[in-house]
Amino acid sequence: MANIKSAKKRIRVIDKRTAKNRRIKNHLKTVLKNFEAALAAEDYDTAKEKLALAEKKLMQTASKGVIHKNTAARKVSRLTKRFNEATK
Repeated sequence: MANIKSAKKRIRVIDKRTAKNRRIKNHLKTVLKNFEAALAAEDYDTAKEKLALAEKKLMQTASKGVIHKNTAARKVSRLTKRFNEATK
């Protein structure tokens, strides 16, 4: 346990950031699962909407620094590729 005042503050800040990042990542996972479910159900209109939402959320998450921007770009690319292959 920290004894120094600044170290105690850092612990509080880290806890807040961890909670925020966890909330954001959980929401992102839900959005991605919704896209996967729509794709599995072969509901391509809904899947297209969910893909657009997933791309938006991934880029927002990357811009906040929760995930790396290349990770977000890679995930968007893979999701788009899966959607395009499914709609052929």
